[in-house]
Amino acid sequence: MKNLKQLIVTLFLAVVAIFNLNAQDNPNTNLWKIEGDSIKTSYLFGTIHLLPKKDFKISNKVKNAFDKCDKVALEIDMADPSFSADVMKNAFLKEGEELKSYLDDDEYVILDNYLKEKTGVGMANYNKFKPFMLMSVIMTASIEEEVASYEMTFIEMTKQAEKDMEGLETFADQVNIFEAEPYDEQLDKFIEMIEDPEKNADTYQKLLDLYLAEDVDGMYDYMDDYMDGDIEAMKLFLDDRNNNWIPKFAEYSKEDAVFYAVGAGHLGGEQGVINLLKKAGYTVTPVLE
Repeated sequence: MKNLKQLIVTLFLAVVAIFNLNAQDNPNTNLWKIEGDSIKTSYLFGTIHLLPKKDFKISNKVKNAFDKCDKVALEIDMADPSFSADVMKNAFLKEGEELKSYLDDDEYVILDNYLKEKTGVGMANYNKFKPFMLMSVIMTASIEEEVASYEMTFIEMTKQAEKDMEGLETFADQVNIFEAEPYDEQLDKFIEMIEDPEKNADTYQKLLDLYLAEDVDGMYDYMDDYMDGDIEAMKLFLDDRNNNWIPKFAEYSKEDAVFYAVGAGHLGGEQGVINLLKKAGYTVTPVLE
């Protein structure tokens, strides 16, 4: 059961990565200091949930900010004892339901062959999962090399430092974002990704390059283009969640200095976390070194 939970967490991080990438004239940095009269000085760091291990690093400025804080807050508190139950409750389809019922025979064969090639097992092993979990497998496979995770690294660092951890939302909250789109439409998009692997890899590489350049505004601009200016999609995946998080900053940082780590795409834009924190009266300044 523990291995299954770890698999689900890893796969989920992959799919969220493609959507977590929200323009303003911000300097290039993924780390920001948050100050205010009603809070302890805290830090905000933008992550990319999965990336090639060769590109993964925690810079000295990030490590120093982490060390200054008493508490860590991620999008989801995966160290919470209730997290496992939340995952098991929300990652699977209803009893008796299978993904193959949303696919025609040709689509099922395409997915089955792809999964066998990339993971060694076919659709039968993924048939009970909700579609977004299958997309996670596809996204992970598209990287085609060993990956690393900022979230899992920060969880381990938090344990070693014996710091407390919080979550800005729950696993169920994130799953519900994907539930807004019919399953058959989600699966159609997966087929398109499989049939055009070069486009899929190119999209991810562009996002990765922007992330490594710490260009939060560039990430927002690119995602706006990627979603074809779909205002509702941007609102669902980014803006609404950003606005829901801001009260948590006031709550968590009231008594403790907190190191916040969220998808870097949430930082930029008019409705991005940086601008929303400023509107809430906080001083938010870039940490450049």
